[in-house]
Amino acid sequence: MANGIKYLVNFINFSGTMIKRLLALLFVLYSVIAFADQVKFEMSAPNAVEAGKQFRLTFTLNERGSNLRLPSLANFDVLMGPSTSQSTSIQTINGRTTSSVTYSYIYILRAKSEGTFEIRPASIEVDGKVYESNSLNIQVVKGQPQPQAQQQPGSQGTTATVGKDDLFIRVALTKRNVYRGEQLIATVKLYAEPNLPIQGFEEVNLPAYEGFYTQDIDMPQQISFEREVYNDKIYKVGILKKTLLFPQQNGTITIEPFSLTCLIQQQVRQRSFFDDFFSSYRTVRAKITSQPVRINVKDLPPEPGNFYGGVGNFNIDASLNETDVKTNDAVTLKLTISGNGNIRLIQNPELELPTDFEVYDPRSTDNVRVNNNGMSGTKTIEYLFQPRFEGDYTIPPINFAYFNPSTGQYATRSTPEFQLHVEKGDDEQSTTVVSAIRKEDVQLIGQDIRFIKQGILKLKQKDYTFFGTNGFYSVYGGSALAFLLLFLVYRKKARENANIALMRNKKANSVAKKRLREAAGFMKNNQDEQFYESILKAFWGYLSDKLGIAVAELNRETAVSELNKREIGEDLVNSFVKIIEQCEFARYAPAGGSKARQDLYKQAEEVMSKMERRIKR
Repeated sequence: MANGIKYLVNFINFSGTMIKRLLALLFVLYSVIAFADQVKFEMSAPNAVEAGKQFRLTFTLNERGSNLRLPSLANFDVLMGPSTSQSTSIQTINGRTTSSVTYSYIYILRAKSEGTFEIRPASIEVDGKVYESNSLNIQVVKGQPQPQAQQQPGSQGTTATVGKDDLFIRVALTKRNVYRGEQLIATVKLYAEPNLPIQGFEEVNLPAYEGFYTQDIDMPQQISFEREVYNDKIYKVGILKKTLLFPQQNGTITIEPFSLTCLIQQQVRQRSFFDDFFSSYRTVRAKITSQPVRINVKDLPPEPGNFYGGVGNFNIDASLNETDVKTNDAVTLKLTISGNGNIRLIQNPELELPTDFEVYDPRSTDNVRVNNNGMSGTKTIEYLFQPRFEGDYTIPPINFAYFNPSTGQYATRSTPEFQLHVEKGDDEQSTTVVSAIRKEDVQLIGQDIRFIKQGILKLKQKDYTFFGTNGFYSVYGGSALAFLLLFLVYRKKARENANIALMRNKKANSVAKKRLREAAGFMKNNQDEQFYESILKAFWGYLSDKLGIAVAELNRETAVSELNKREIGEDLVNSFVKIIEQCEFARYAPAGGSKARQDLYKQAEEVMSKMERRIKR
């Protein structure tokens, strides 16, 4: 017995030792794997450079390494390198402080010739293990002369002329030949020579996309510029807007030209010692206009009978909430259409039901998302109906046809058929008041008799007549007087309405205040772009109505000129110009925060009130 206990104790001790060793081994392996996952060795460089121009090739490593081996750089001249640097960053999250170190190796290269070249991965050793970086593709284009923003004669630095190849806007399309209803993405891009200093924008008029159903794609409020090669020239490119388009008509649709004004920082030539002492830069304006873009829209082939407007790639699914019910019970069939395409534009498919069913209008809900891959998501349709008589019924399948642009053909999806067993309900249930979600009429089942009148009736003398009595003449005279008053009021209103400028002048202040209230709502929800846009619309709409100038012809110069003619005061005109400039700049380069928005809103209210008092009608 004692020997057995001894053997058992030894076995337990041996097992415990083995478990500890196994855990230690697993910990070491986990540490090695975790360390291997943490080592990051990356190579970076511009994706496009000019032949003969210098650029940086940078390698970054988050651990100390050695024996850096470069790939073949036969297509480039290595002018300098490597220059090494080290940076440390410290982070504190939930009271826990962590630090990381980044090591950088920088080479200065120069491209020898034009073309697209691949730089293979480099390698480096960290604690005896070799790590490889990513590879890069660099496009080398012909060198271009540097543009300068030339000041127009007599403009005193307010406008500038820039070469049409150095600053322009265009609409980039993912497709130029599409079917009606097929989705495509339109991207409004600003192209600028890399060294052109753009400070902001004003008078922005983006395309309206007439002939399309549109859906905007969410974009960051702050515009970021990236390098891109266009027509064999390097530009810094900023994306102003992305829009998903669905053409709604056949033939050629033209996206009409649109324009914006860029604010460019220009160096001023010094003419004296004092000019050199003060700032030598000023902001000039360069207005640029896009070219029209044409899209060829092809008509769809002859449509099958079960086509409901879907263009894309879709699937359908259906479910019945109950299969065993009683008469007059509500039954719901739910149909879900999912996929990628014009989901919002799909009509509700028809559901064929037995004639003994009471059918209500279907209700549909959309759950879609819009991104660079187009519109995708689901459309759910709920069909509500009531069986009136007992029995076994078959709910036929729903056939859904859609057009697939990638194949150029129609495809059909079908739901399964459902069996519905209906039993007779009790008497109370048969007289229940049924109120549908989408049906306005109320039906009373089991109550077929309608009495004409009920209750005590009021009787009157048979030969009595109202004509010729005092009451008759009173009503007659009062009606004539009321008609005359209404005629005079209507005539006055007609005269005022005929004078459109007068009506717009009267309503200008109320319309502007309404738009300012909308801006206050956007301010509370931290919707910066909509806030500044509402302020602009309020002022431009107010001045258009008040001064009798069309919005399309109204700009800052004409507005200031007209306000000065009305003699409202130079201080008020300057305040108006300051608000307009702040809004136009902040829409594309927001800054300041909630305090700045509140101050701007108060200034807008004060300026609007002063204008209303000072502008003479």
